[in-house]
Amino acid sequence: MADKHRFLLRLDQKVHAALEKWAADDLRSLNAQIEYLLADALKRAGRYKDTLGDASGSPNPTPTAQEGPTATAAPKPAPEEGAPQDGAPQDGAPQEGA
Repeated sequence: MADKHRFLLRLDQKVHAALEKWAADDLRSLNAQIEYLLADALKRAGRYKDTLGDASGSPNPTPTAQEGPTATAAPKPAPEEGAPQDGAPQDGAPQEGA
């Protein structure tokens, strides 16, 4: 594990309490939660590149609400003009029950 830089951080009591609860909900220590949140904010701002995963070194960081499976799915391309729509018969034959 790489050496970590130590420093004193002063927080508002309400911020501290909210971070402690969030850390407990995510099964992290308060320090790990703060480091995770800071690294995530830096990545989103394009100021931090980490090729090994999140700031804690975990290759599987906990996804945020914006990150889930729908956030990374590519949008469907628009159908070409004149192409049959989904469910439309392709051979021009009438559909069953029509």
